[in-house]
Amino acid sequence: MMKLARLSVLGVITSLSVLVGGCAGSPAGDEGTSAAEEGITIGAIPDQDPEQLQRLYGTLAGYLSDELGVPVDYEPVTDYNAAVNLFRSGDLNMVWFGGLTGVQARLQVDGAEAVLQRGIDEEFRSVFIAHRDSGIEPFEAIEGLSAMAGKRFTFGSESSTSGRLMPQYFLGDAGVTPDDFQGQPGFSGSHHATIELVEAGTFEAGVLNEQVWEARAQAGEVDTDAVEVVFRTPTYHDYHWVVRPELRGREGGDFLKQIVRAFTGLDASNQTEAQILELFGAEEFIVTSNHNYAEIERIGRETGLIN
Repeated sequence: MMKLARLSVLGVITSLSVLVGGCAGSPAGDEGTSAAEEGITIGAIPDQDPEQLQRLYGTLAGYLSDELGVPVDYEPVTDYNAAVNLFRSGDLNMVWFGGLTGVQARLQVDGAEAVLQRGIDEEFRSVFIAHRDSGIEPFEAIEGLSAMAGKRFTFGSESSTSGRLMPQYFLGDAGVTPDDFQGQPGFSGSHHATIELVEAGTFEAGVLNEQVWEARAQAGEVDTDAVEVVFRTPTYHDYHWVVRPELRGREGGDFLKQIVRAFTGLDASNQTEAQILELFGAEEFIVTSNHNYAEIERIGRETGLIN
């Protein structure tokens, strides 16, 4: 099964040296401003239930405030495009993006950087699901996605990496375009909504990120008598934190190093930190770089989702 490009050893060394040694050559904002005098505002794409997101990022903001010694506020957003726009304008300094939205945001802000991802985001997957009355049987090869042709099908958000971009790319490898579905494809707006729509039979099939499916299925929140996974995609890089250049410029780069340490140092033996890891569905956070998302950018341009 195909495996998309991963970070080379040289890329890892370069990323770590940049983050640990401080950076130069990009916009740095006001380097005379002390991090202790200025807070930051974080955000995230709204890919899950709003109440769950509020709980997750409220806990994270409190933790980061303590670790960084500055006020950290979480600003909820209405949709994926809003997250990108608020990052571009500087209203959000640091955002948890999917692969596609992260690339879209970075291309609009000179000097923006992908800095952190969960360990699972190195090899992320989407799952195609189908209603058991759809006639679609589970399969293991990409070519099996041809079974989606002629079906009522829903993606997640239009800008979702795992709920739209990569699934559409893999469908194309099987010779299926959105014009081949029965009627126009749906866009549910979130991974949770995709499950619910297929479960109810509103759509015969759909696609979402594997992590959300597994979490909801294990919690007993999916009617597996009505809906099942029929295909798991090849892997790709997905979710990651992107920072604006003014954060890198604070205290000669030390502030960004503090942010990286706050995430990579999360300890599951600490109750609060364990809760953050659990809410993110992560065992750990690791350093990443813009390089890891070159494949996402290429596919985004090919599909017209990145201009």
